[in-house]
Amino acid sequence: MKIAPDILCIGSVLWDVIGRSASAMRQGSDVPGRITRLPGGVAMNIAMTLVRFGLTPALLTAIGRDAEGEELIAACAARGMITETVYRSDDLPTDIYMAVEGANGLIAAIADAHSLEAAGAKILAPLSDGRIATPQDPYAGPVALDGNLTLDLLSDIARSPLLAAADLRVAPASPGKAERLAPFVQAGRGTLYVNLEEAGLLCQTTFATSRAAAEGLLKRGAARALVTDGGADATEGRPDGLLTRTPPQVLVTRVTGAGDTFMAAHIAAEAEGAPPDAALERALQAAAIYVSGETAL
Repeated sequence: MKIAPDILCIGSVLWDVIGRSASAMRQGSDVPGRITRLPGGVAMNIAMTLVRFGLTPALLTAIGRDAEGEELIAACAARGMITETVYRSDDLPTDIYMAVEGANGLIAAIADAHSLEAAGAKILAPLSDGRIATPQDPYAGPVALDGNLTLDLLSDIARSPLLAAADLRVAPASPGKAERLAPFVQAGRGTLYVNLEEAGLLCQTTFATSRAAAEGLLKRGAARALVTDGGADATEGRPDGLLTRTPPQVLVTRVTGAGDTFMAAHIAAEAEGAPPDAALERALQAAAIYVSGETAL
């Protein structure tokens, strides 16, 4: 049976283990706090926010058949996501992400997405086997894609006929993986969602503002880019001009997942037909609410 999701979320779906403390931290700090374990990963965080906005996402990712994987699949389904499109491996363990956050922001994080990388193009099978689409009838809807995939696979996706008609929305997952988005800049494909540091890495320079970064990405060949800078201005860059807005100022209680929330809220706003300025405002508001801790993914 063919599945008809509102959007595809391609990338990392794993367990997030996050330690948070109200204290400012530095290397070697040993402080009291809370440790949580929740479904996470860039694709998962985006999907959870999209569900909150009334959309039904299908997940294209790799999840093991271990106990952690069975629990994660059940958690995804319970949250309203389509999981029949997930590649399930008998040999690969379920991926995991671990981060430590203090009052002064993210202290350190490690993303173990080796199973997703090892699965490679197998996660894209639903785009050609009829579950979502076929080579003769390619998928033409929106796609949220993250940079936890390998550079080779991302390069293939940027030029794949299976997604040539899709509305690609791409995020790097972390500054350390920002350069994996280079194929989309070179191909002039998709909408990039990056922060100021990630934009600099893609352009091999540094930028002082989101506006300069968005302009720089367009000059490098990007079709469209949204650049955030924490609590400072965010900018959307497109061929017809730049749009800059200031996010609401809030007390920051968490940071992991903020960029994913921004991206999902922006996609959802545009899916509802919001004009560019309203979509950017809604995305910034959603991200501000998230980092303030007023809502949870």
